[in-house]
Amino acid sequence: MAKMNFHKYQGTGNDFIILDNRNWSYTALTLERVKFLCDRRFGIGADGLMLLNTKAGYDFEMKYYNSDGRESSMCGNGGRCLVKFAYDLGIRKSEYHFLAADGPHQAEIDDKNIVSLKMKNVENIRDHHGDFILDTGSPHYVKLVADVMDYDVYHKGMDIRYSSDFAKEGINVNFVEQKRPDEIIVRTYERGVEDETLSCGTGVTASALACYHNEMGYNDVRVITKGGKLTVKYDRVGENYFENIWLCGPALKVFEGTID
Repeated sequence: MAKMNFHKYQGTGNDFIILDNRNWSYTALTLERVKFLCDRRFGIGADGLMLLNTKAGYDFEMKYYNSDGRESSMCGNGGRCLVKFAYDLGIRKSEYHFLAADGPHQAEIDDKNIVSLKMKNVENIRDHHGDFILDTGSPHYVKLVADVMDYDVYHKGMDIRYSSDFAKEGINVNFVEQKRPDEIIVRTYERGVEDETLSCGTGVTASALACYHNEMGYNDVRVITKGGKLTVKYDRVGENYFENIWLCGPALKVFEGTID
């Protein structure tokens, strides 16, 4: 039986299986296979699986699958981990350019393993019964709450994700406590994982945009998640328009191995 070489990375507790697919070894990954590999009891265990592919005009291409086995939209922490994986493979750049499900991205790594990922511009934040809906590469629902660390994220998140408004396509649900104008705590129920994750990069980004503290201009928001701390920097240039959005935080290799 063929062996699969894999690498495990995490970004603030959001963990991923990564496969080096530059020689196109993994073109036959099925939904069942991805789901098995991500299973924490019977497989390797992860919130998602990524392929690092070659792509003309880019340093690499990011192909992302949720732990339910389905190919998914952009994953912010996944993107940061894949950049660190590329660096560890010897793809050394002062600035990375790669292609993901939501289009091109830039990224940088500093000497402390902080990976900064430029996210797509956000052009619309919708009000939904006093909460916020926006797309940061993946669709997100943002709800401000008190005492978020005591909040029932799993059940409340599931209620919103499977409500009649969102059940078909699914939505990620973020519960946010504003500690200070420039500091928030975020907990996220992720579609595709169908559970709370320790951190969600696109969710952290969405939450930071919804909690801007400068009416216009530069914002720098510190974000606390159950898995660690991230920073989101951006320019608010209009009522509902944000650009130069950067998601910054650690991305580290956990281990590598082989599996049948």
